[in-house]
Formats: sequence, structure tokens, C-alpha cells
Amino acid sequence: MKKIVSILASLAIVASFAACGSKTPAPAETPSETPAETPVETEKPAQGVYDDKIVVGNSAATSGNYAPVGVPFNAGIEAYFKMINEAGGVNGRKIEFVHQDDEFDPVKGKAMLNTLVEDEKIFALVGHFGTPVVGATIEDVKDYGIPAVYFATGIGQLYNDKATGRDRGIFPVQPIYKTEGQIMVARAVGDFKAKKIGVIYTNDDAGKDLFSGAQAKAKELNVELVAEQVTAGATDVSSAVTTIKNANVDFIIGAAIQATIPTIVKELAAQNVNKDVITTYVNVSPVISQAVINEINGKFDVYGLGWVDLATSADALAEFAKWAPDYATNVYAMTGWIAGHFFTEGLKRVEGTVTWEKYMDALESAPIKNPFGGVIDYKDGKRAGTQEMNLSKVGLVNNAAGWVPVDGLKSMDVLLGK
Repeated sequence: MKKIVSILASLAIVASFAACGSKTPAPAETPSETPAETPVETEKPAQGVYDDKIVVGNSAATSGNYAPVGVPFNAGIEAYFKMINEAGGVNGRKIEFVHQDDEFDPVKGKAMLNTLVEDEKIFALVGHFGTPVVGATIEDVKDYGIPAVYFATGIGQLYNDKATGRDRGIFPVQPIYKTEGQIMVARAVGDFKAKKIGVIYTNDDAGKDLFSGAQAKAKELNVELVAEQVTAGATDVSSAVTTIKNANVDFIIGAAIQATIPTIVKELAAQNVNKDVITTYVNVSPVISQAVINEINGKFDVYGLGWVDLATSADALAEFAKWAPDYATNVYAMTGWIAGHFFTEGLKRVEGTVTWEKYMDALESAPIKNPFGGVIDYKDGKRAGTQEMNLSKVGLVNNAAGWVPVDGLKSMDVLLGK
């Protein structure tokens, strides 16, 4: 249990790290012989698709300050593809993974994307890595029209209720803050019967995206929100807390990431607020629980969301450890393994000639199960990332401050009794 809780806590850290040219690469042509007397129009496969292999790739930081994240992340992807390839590949094709080192630099990331799509001729991006690089290249990815499966970030630009056209190729897996904000409201209403919810959110992208999601769900459910914005990294949030306290809310959402959430929680305790708080999975780490456990004791509980359930994934963990023995407990490698899984599950569903359009259709055709978590449904252009999250709360784990599991992975519909 101690190892699983440690891995779960470390997994939260993943999110906190969290081209030029024509943009219209031509599909690769596979020569075919057709009798001259009966000409037949044949469907051409997408670029990167060959008789014996399919080429995919990414750029990620495998040197520099973020190499401790990027190296195991890519190792997880490669381990998954090795497992698939040694079993014969997908429909007779092995998966070849190529990689560029962008050093977490958005300028280099744009250049690497150009190289991958126009020179390496990859079929798809798998594991597009890092908030600054993804933010700088997302429109280029859309312009190319290339499928992109799994983003190692939760930025709001990935969210879409009904992706069509150039937006359709974006397939996020990790939680997106806008979705998580909706789930926070669903938890508040479904688990805590809240009718009036306070939100303290930071003025950075994470805080504003979390608030945006909460606001949308509250409107849908006809739930009242009382919101206060604070500066990211603020050391004094007393005014915002006082406003929330005086509003007499039923429940509080702490829409802030690691640098600010302890300040918010401590101020709530200092003002003797007795309403429970929920926060993002990014904050589910020992650093946060250690920072607040003494202040909140006997006053209120602090809950956090999560997107994997390692406690019930013993078989999947064993399979992962078999193929990635050097990274058996490394959470970054686990996320890479998840990225490889989602890409491959889509590929398995494609019948006949492999094109970008058919691959997108395949990913949307039915939900895909996360090997370490819930399911993601891309149907009808839904691009919301993880849509099932679990719940834990600050407490003692093996006599140390940590996060105690409270409830398993649930969707918003389940939480709301739909």
C-alpha cells in the first residue's frame, strides 16, 4: 500500500512540468499494379504507413532540466510498442517510434515538429510533450491534419466539446483542467450535496481553466457559484477567503496548483472556515499534505482528484514492469505506456487502408480503457481528456502525512446519478 500511495503521489507531479513549412504533407504512395484494361481507383495510405511498418514519433525533453521526465516517458512508449511488435505488430505492421529532443524549448519544438512531419513522414504524434511546446505547436499540428494522441499537459487549448475539421485530430488523454473543474462540481453536488459552491482560483491558465470548467457545470446544474480570484503564488489571500466565508457556501473548490493551494487552505483554517475543500490532482502529493495537515485538523477536510487507480491495476502494472523493468515504479514511464496503449488501440480498429480519416474514425468508434484507470470516449468529437476521476483526502498514511483513498474512479454522470 505504501508503494502504491507513493506512486500515486508522484504521478501528480507529471502535470506540473506539464513549424514551419507547407503544413500539407502529401500522403505516401504505395505502388500497385492494376491491369491496364480495368483501371481501379485505389485508396492511398497516409504518410508513414508501409506494408510492414507504421512510423510514429514525438519530440520531448530527453536532455536538459526536464530529461528526468522526458527520458522515462519515452521509455514507456517504446516499451509498449516493443510488446506489440514482439507479438507481431498490428495487422502485420510493426510500430516504429522516432524521437526528437526539443529540450522543453518551444522554438526547438516547432522545428522538431516540422522535421517529424515533413522529413520523417510520421503517421501520428504519440505523446506530444510539455506545456510550452504543446502550446507553441498545437495550431501547427492542426494545420498539418496529423493525428496526435496523448499530450503530456492539461492546457485548455486541448479541450473541445465537438471537434470537427482541423480540430478533430487532437486526442488528449491526461486530465484537462476544464474537464477537471466540471468533475469538481459534480463531486461537490453528488458527494457533498452542495447547492452553493465557493471557488478560489488563481489568475494563471490552470486556475482560470479549472474555474471555467466549474462555471460551465454549475450553470448546467443550476448551482450557485461564488468566485474569488487571487494571484498565482500569492502569500496573502485573506480578502478572497473572507468573501467566501461570508457567502456561507456549502463547499469550496481550490482551483490553484502547488505554489498557491497551501496558502489558500491555511488561510481558510486561520479564519475558522469549516467547509470541505476539493482541489486538482496536480496537488495530490506529499508536499501539499505535509504543508496543511496540521492546520486543517478538526476543522475541515481537503480532498483531491486522481486519474489512475493503481490499487486495482495489479495485472496492468505487472505487464508494464515486465516490458519496462528499469522503470517499473517510474510514474513518467507509466504515462508513456498509457500513451502507447491509446495509440495502438485506435490502430487495431482500422480496417483496410490506413488513412488519417479512418484512424480518427476508429478512435471515435468506441471508448478506450486506460490500463491504469477509467475509460475515455472520443465519440462525436469529444476531446475532454480523462473523464473519470477518483477521490482521496489529506490524512495519515503509514503514520505520515499523505492522501487517503476515499472513492474510486467515477464519471460525472455516475456521480450525479444519471
